[in-house]
Parts: sequence; C-alpha cells; structure tokens
Amino acid sequence: MAGRIARNDIDEVRSRVNIADVVGDHVTLKSAGVGSLKGLCPFHDERSPSFHVRPQVGRYHCFGCGEDGDVFEFIIKMDHTTFQEAVERMAAKIGFTLHYEEGDGPRTDYNQRARLIAANEAALEFYQSQLTSAAAEPARRFLGERGFDPAAAQHFGVGFAPQSYDATREHLRGRGFSMDEILAAGLAGQGDRSPYDRFRGRLVWPIRDVTGATIGFGARRLLDDDKGPKYLNTPETPIYHKSQVLYGLDLARKDISKGKQVVIVEGYTDVMACHLAGVTTAVATCGTSFGVDHIKVLRPMLGDSANAHLSQLGDIVFTFDPDEAGQRAAARAFAEESRFASQTYVAVAPGGLDPCDLRLARGDAAVERLIDTKRPMFEFIIRRRLAAHDIETAEGRVAGLRDVAPVVAGIRDRTLASAYVRETAKWLGVDIPEVRRAVDAARQRSGSAPSDRSGGPVPVGQAGPGGELVTPAEEPVAGLRLLPNDPITRMERDAVMAMVQQPAHVGAPLLGLAAGATFSAPMLSVVRDAVVANLDSIGAANWLDRLLQDVPAPFRGLVQELALAPIPARTDEDLALYARSIVVALVERDLLARKASLLGQLQRADPYEQADRRAEIQRQLVDIDAQRMRLRADAEAAAQD
Repeated sequence: MAGRIARNDIDEVRSRVNIADVVGDHVTLKSAGVGSLKGLCPFHDERSPSFHVRPQVGRYHCFGCGEDGDVFEFIIKMDHTTFQEAVERMAAKIGFTLHYEEGDGPRTDYNQRARLIAANEAALEFYQSQLTSAAAEPARRFLGERGFDPAAAQHFGVGFAPQSYDATREHLRGRGFSMDEILAAGLAGQGDRSPYDRFRGRLVWPIRDVTGATIGFGARRLLDDDKGPKYLNTPETPIYHKSQVLYGLDLARKDISKGKQVVIVEGYTDVMACHLAGVTTAVATCGTSFGVDHIKVLRPMLGDSANAHLSQLGDIVFTFDPDEAGQRAAARAFAEESRFASQTYVAVAPGGLDPCDLRLARGDAAVERLIDTKRPMFEFIIRRRLAAHDIETAEGRVAGLRDVAPVVAGIRDRTLASAYVRETAKWLGVDIPEVRRAVDAARQRSGSAPSDRSGGPVPVGQAGPGGELVTPAEEPVAGLRLLPNDPITRMERDAVMAMVQQPAHVGAPLLGLAAGATFSAPMLSVVRDAVVANLDSIGAANWLDRLLQDVPAPFRGLVQELALAPIPARTDEDLALYARSIVVALVERDLLARKASLLGQLQRADPYEQADRRAEIQRQLVDIDAQRMRLRADAEAAAQD
C-alpha cells in the first residue's frame, strides 16, 4: 500500500493548479484589484463579499469568518476529504503522477473519492449503453412520450438499469472495482445472502457535482411489477449527500452565474424540459426538499450579496406542482426566503402543469413564458393564505388578516413591507391603517423589525442574516479588525500589506529602510520584522510560508489577512507604483519623526558644554535629509518608468 505523498510532488501539484479555477466551481468570483478576486464566502452565510482569492499566491481568505488556506485546504473543507485525498484529486485533475515515500511507488487510483467517482462513471457508461437494448423499450417510450429524443437523452446522460440483480455489479467487477467499492458507491445494496443491484429495470439520470463528476443516480420506476418507490436515489455515501446536491447544476452553473438567475423545479424531467426550452438555469433537488445546504451552494454562484446594487441582484424562481405536496414545498421554500438577498419568485403554470408537461402540451415558448411571468414569493404566499378564508364575510377578513400579518411583518425590506401593507389592504378590502396595525402587532410578537437588506453587523445573541444565531467568539490576538481605524494606523497597515504581497516591487533596499520604522500598532511591526528577516527570499515561491513560519502563532492569521487583502490598483504598473509609494510614505514619516526628535535634542543641548553632542545631532540631521531626498528621487524615477 502506498504511503505518504512525496513533498516535492505536493508542492508541484499546488503550483500547477489555479486556485481560482477550483474555487470558481463553487463561488462566483469578481475582480478586486490587480491579482485579487472576491466573492461570497462558501463557508458561512454572508450578504457582502468578504471572501478573497489571490491566484498568484495560491491562497484564499475570508475577512468575515477567518477561513484561510490553499487549494488543498479549500477542497478538504468543501468536500470533507483528507489532505492526501485532496492532493490526489488535484493530481488526477491535471494528469500528474504522484510518488510516495513508502510502499509501491507511483499510482493513479488515488483515493476513495476518486474510486467511487470512477465506479459511478463506469456504471453511467453501462447504463447509457443499455438504453438502446431491447429490454429498455419502456424507458425509450417513457422518454418519447415526454418529448425527449435520443439526442436529449445523450445530452443529459440518461440511461437504463437492466432488470437484473447482478448485471451492474458484474460489469463493474469486470472493470476492476471491488465489491466493497460498489457497495460504498451505493450502486449495490447488501441483501441477507448477497449483494444486489440497487437500480433494476429503471430509467436512470446521473447526478453530478459542480465539476461534472458523477456522484450518484436518480432512478424512475417503469415496470408494473416494480414495487419500489416511484423515484429511487443513491443513498448517502462518502461522495453523495442529497441535502447538498442539485440535479443539473453542472449544466446550469455557468448560466446561473452569468444571468444571475436560478430556476428550482421539482424533478429530473422538469430540468430537462427547461433546458431544452431555453431556460438553462434550471436545477432540481434530489429526493429531498429545498433547504439551507442548497442555499449555501447557490448563493456564491449567484453573487447574492446584500450590498450589491438592486440591478445586480438575481432572481430565485421556484416552480411548484399544484397538488398538496407542491403546496407544502412552497411553504418550506418560503421559510428559507429570508436567507437570500435577491428576490424570490414563484412560477405556476396555467392548469397546474409542471414544466415537462407544459412543454409537451404548449411548446418551448410556454416554458419560457412561465418563468417570465413569475410572481413574487410574498404575493404568492399571501394570496394563498387569503384563499383559505372566506373574505366575503367580516369574520373571514379578520381571520385572513391575522393569517397574513406575520408574513408581511417578516419582510425585511422597509419599502417592500410598506408596499405589501397597501396590497394586502386592497386584496382584503380593508383600510390600510388596519393592516398596518395588524402587521405592527405581529412584528412586536415576533420581535422582528424590517431592514434595508444591508447585511450589516448583527448584535451577539440575535439572528444573523442567514438565520444563524450569532454567538460570542474568542477574539484573535492579532487581526485587521483589531487595528484602530485612524489615518496613521491605516497607512501602516497598507504599507505592511504592500511588503507582504509585493516585496519585489517594494525592493530590498526600501524594505531595509522600513526595518527601523516605528509603528503605532505593535502587531504590524511583528509582521514587518518577519518580512525584513526574509529579505534573501524575495521572489521565492514559498515567500508567504516563510513569513507564516517566522511570526508567532497568534499573528499568523494577521499575516494571512494582509496577504489576501485587496490593494487599490487597477494595473500592474499602478500596483508597482503604489507598493513603493506607500512604503516610502511609511519610511518618510519615520524619518520626519526622527528629525523632529533630533531637533528637540539639539535645542536642549548646551552649546558650550555639549559641543560634540550637538555636532553628532547635526550630522544625523544631515543624514536624514539626504535619505529623504534619495527617497523622493527614487519615487520620481519609478513614476517616470
């Protein structure tokens, strides 16, 4: 068995993989200055982008929750893998053969995740080949009756699982997979006597993660003698977690990010119908209701930030069946509405048709119209609740108002809440003040208050913007948020940031001058000392690692923040000029302080008894003025270059 991965191979894989590409599969990243990208943090629920990535450094850092690391740590935290699995996964991605310090040397069948994905991919290939078999006629008929031709089946990877207890597992064993791997992937179940194929005589859809890797399947019952559930999904496995998976997300991801819209439908055929009709942002849950984990997956892709301009916010559109199950799904979706900064909508087709049936009955254009004619989620819920009461009677109107008042009270946007007070009064046929009093009373009972969706700080003990409870946390010893917010400290912070991020642009001579600068914020001087101690390593690939190694442990978080914080420069030329100028400002400020101190000493020195002392001070003053002149000359030369 192979042992530890060779250190040189780990470093090589890290250097070859672009962290922005890996993070971009989960987070919509936008430019935050030269060499810096930002987006919504995938590790905590936030409304303002505080998650920064610097591809050249190969690291990410969230200024909201403090999560920080390289590409391997990102994979470990996102996919719950081990360090070795993360390295092996990236090695497989770039086609790099790893070597191990112990065991049998190079290998490419790296880890459990890779093996389980490979087993699913092999099963998918088998299922797709079976779709053209004679036994798959019910599957082809099912697809044809719903308007899906062979090209559509191929595009979505639809296949057929033979009506056999061992056909799939025997095929996989022939491909080199062990029975333990087949069971772990959820492709087979363990019976009393022997394993059996989980999917038998069913139409199957591959369920993929955002990178396109097949991690599970959804299977639809076709045969009358199949007594199982209508839809059967892969069970929970090391790589498949249904509460975090959305069918079709691999196909929809780019258009969701580009168009700032996601359409959430209820089934696999609905996703197919929407995509074929031109609504390429459709996804569906897989055997579970839409919940918090799904929101965490979608929000970074949508760039769903409360600080975004109204025109930049996206649309979250839910489609529900008109039956009782669909109405329950609508209620659950409404319960999660407050987790989005973007507006949520509901699309219900005429006659209660789902997108698949709508496309079949009325064509592609009808599906597009369905999404275009969406209704706001609040309006949908309020009208649905009012429909449960006989508002033609005084008693019904009172009961209806009591039922909808908490809904209006829960609207966080002040302007929107006022608008729904007026709309509710109109729908009920009562006076606006009467509705406002009911809403205010509901708000007082719940302890809630409308806001402007600003996503600002939430006091400890209150609900956060994502519904989470904000609890006290142990404060770090050093961090950007702990620095005073005054002009002097901000200048010191920016200068040290330039030293950490752009030491080559600042240059060793200038960094040497900064070695003696005094700081009003002592924690920044600790980082400066680490920079100066590593002047011989400027330009090295492990520059940041050396800094992290040199500073005391409580200061490593500060170094990571300084390394990932955006610098206000639009071009490489601006970046070089800014980095030098801000450090020059720090050094010149220190020279001026030293000059002022020397002038004070000169005034206090006795001209008769301390002639030598006065001469030494005069020499130091001349030296300081010379240094200042050289600094200015160097700065002017750099600006002209």
